[in-house]
Amino acid sequence: MLDLRIQQHFIDSADLHYQVAESLAKPVDSAVQAVMACVTGGGKVLVGGMGPSAALAHYLANLLVGGFERERPGLAALALSADAVTATRWTDGQGLARQVQALGQMGDVLVLISSDGAEPALVEAVQAAHDREISVLALTGHHGGGLARQLRETDVHVCVPHERAARIREVQYLVLHCLCDGIDTQLLGEQEPL
Repeated sequence: MLDLRIQQHFIDSADLHYQVAESLAKPVDSAVQAVMACVTGGGKVLVGGMGPSAALAHYLANLLVGGFERERPGLAALALSADAVTATRWTDGQGLARQVQALGQMGDVLVLISSDGAEPALVEAVQAAHDREISVLALTGHHGGGLARQLRETDVHVCVPHERAARIREVQYLVLHCLCDGIDTQLLGEQEPL
């Protein structure tokens, strides 16, 4: 009964992946270089997101610390908390920004993930990062919202130009895998095809 609708989800997702492959390659490469400069320079990667994007933030931190597809030493990465306790402690949307202020140092990278870039808490986190001379890597959708407008030339913006959150997150998962594969390739060299 839902077969055609389900098939359409697969087709729409595959179409979007194909459409953005070329346009996202350079910003993802820049993201790899930013994270590499951070971790090889003794810095750490702070990762944050709100709502469903917080799950992607935890996923990336886990891949950086625990490894992607090959064995390698863990990289210094930490998922920032966006839970209810943090949200109620700082009702002004300062939860992520306060964590950046407390944990971030010059040479670190702040990775923020959002489907639209409209969350004020993420905008505040960017400002906190800039105040501490921390580079920002933003993974967004739509046009990047207020988050994109806060970025500096030295920051990296990987934007999935789509309106639907589900499609954006599907591409963001692939971007995270490309990021980790790029890091592993630079640290460990090319891997033989399976």
